[in-house]
Amino acid sequence: MRLRLPCLRSCLPALAVLALTALGFTPEAKAVDKVTFGTNWVAQAEHGGFYQAVVDGTYAKYGLDVTIVPGGPQANNRLLLPVGKIDFYMGANMLQAFSSVVEGIPTIIVAAMFQKDPQVLIAHPDVATFEDLKTRTLFISKEGLASYYQWLVADFGFSENQVKPYTFNAAPFLADKNSAMQGYITSEPYAVEKQGGFKPKLFLLADQGFDTYSTTIETRTELVKRNPDLVQRFVDASIIGWYNYLYGDNTKANDLIKRDNPEMTDEMIAFSIDKLKEFGIVDSGEAKTLGIGAMTDAKIKSFFDKMARAKVVDPTIDYTKSYTLQFVDKGVGKELAK
Repeated sequence: MRLRLPCLRSCLPALAVLALTALGFTPEAKAVDKVTFGTNWVAQAEHGGFYQAVVDGTYAKYGLDVTIVPGGPQANNRLLLPVGKIDFYMGANMLQAFSSVVEGIPTIIVAAMFQKDPQVLIAHPDVATFEDLKTRTLFISKEGLASYYQWLVADFGFSENQVKPYTFNAAPFLADKNSAMQGYITSEPYAVEKQGGFKPKLFLLADQGFDTYSTTIETRTELVKRNPDLVQRFVDASIIGWYNYLYGDNTKANDLIKRDNPEMTDEMIAFSIDKLKEFGIVDSGEAKTLGIGAMTDAKIKSFFDKMARAKVVDPTIDYTKSYTLQFVDKGVGKELAK
């Protein structure tokens, strides 16, 4: 009598999968790349798109297991990037990248989440125009004095004699009615409104011609060469995260921000998001046609030329080594904008 095993051949693949599973293997699972992303300050709404991509599964969809490492006064995540301790870093404006070229640091910008730098001059309500600020005492930090303020001197005729040190405290500005102070459009005006009881005049430097990109994504040049697919997936997923944060349900992202920064409140987050939208910090200009994260050679050249004219940067450096357009300007996620 012959033993008939009609399903033997067809069942072999399934039996193999069961055997592998019993041994702890899961052949159907896709490999996930672990990625560490360091920010340049404590968690806040200005980082919202990255947190959104974590909590809504966008990074996971792109095969990424992303850990966000917040920055802060006691952290310097930027130093961790070139030595390989983190994979990506959230830069500020393009000046840091130009500096990396001068210093020979092998890092490169691969996307810019903010089309406009959030740097703002905050004035009392009686200030009518940007030009009027030249008649006011200005509270400016030493970093600001060495960077954007030199552009104000070169292109607008501001004077260093009108500057007093900014200590990241609104009190001196509130006490001096003939003054203005630096800040970020998304944060310091909130503090002024709460402490001063009035809505200040806001002059976004980007709208006056300070046309740097900001909240950039930086990585190591060797990672771009060795694993461009990983870089592309991180950039694309971060872009989608920003669309969803601005135009979708950002509740869970904000909860994660508050977990990482317990001092953050719902009211502060709402204020920041409102300013991001009102002033087109993320989704404006080139981003409207090329998508969030957009960069162009022309805009970066424009900014470099202004900084060279203001003697903030050496005009002879090859600033084009500071960035690449390889991973942006593809219109990723544009359909998510509302």
